[in-house]
Amino acid sequence: MTASEFASRMRRRERLIGYWSVLDCPVAHEWLAYVGYDYLALDLQHGLIGYSGMVAGLTAVDAAQGPVGMVRVEANDPTPIGRALDAGAAGVIVPLVNTAAEAASAVAAATYPPAGIRSYGPMRAQLRIGPTPAVANNDTVVLAMIETPQGLANVEEICATEGLTGVYVGPSDLRIAVGGAHSQDPAVDDEFEAALVRVREAAAAAGIAAGIHTPDGATASRRLGEGYTFASVASDLTHLKIAAAAHLKAANDEPGGS
Repeated sequence: MTASEFASRMRRRERLIGYWSVLDCPVAHEWLAYVGYDYLALDLQHGLIGYSGMVAGLTAVDAAQGPVGMVRVEANDPTPIGRALDAGAAGVIVPLVNTAAEAASAVAAATYPPAGIRSYGPMRAQLRIGPTPAVANNDTVVLAMIETPQGLANVEEICATEGLTGVYVGPSDLRIAVGGAHSQDPAVDDEFEAALVRVREAAAAAGIAAGIHTPDGATASRRLGEGYTFASVASDLTHLKIAAAAHLKAANDEPGGS
């Protein structure tokens, strides 16, 4: 899928499923890119990936000629946003967006003048996105994360931000934002589910994409069925631990019938 096709599908609120990576391992990124996901998101906020790892990871994803590479940047700042896009990311996921003004700042940082403030130096990006500023602006996805009390309170205004492609729920922080003692606190299940409804309805009303991070494929399917338009599944590190633990358990089980 090209970056242009991906951006168009997301803006049309079509169903998209992605995978999440926190490991700085381009070979793993290349293997994952062949699985069949629509995008592979590299996490530079909480993940273990640096700048060179991001460039190598995006290159590995592009080599598969299947999904697009996305990047969750470290912060809502023009420097990491511009560097991720220059390196070839098809879009950025911007964390901790609290207001419409902050969403507008993220869009401006990802957009070339006269609409935005992005400096022109696309490096790898010019191979697949653009190459002219106007085309690049159209083909670049910008997602604002909704994960704080203020972001949730302002979600309708955030969704109405001109140029914003969509919003993306960070469920761990959002659960804490609605009063949870920790990221999996079941005591706030009702408040959390109500927040998810509010986010997806705000996005639908504004005509933009609504995404969410999920722990597994079954949860991703459920959230997509509820009205989210795209979902990311788990992470490579999580699945590495689960698979290793399952094999260890199987190896330690007593053989049947002995």
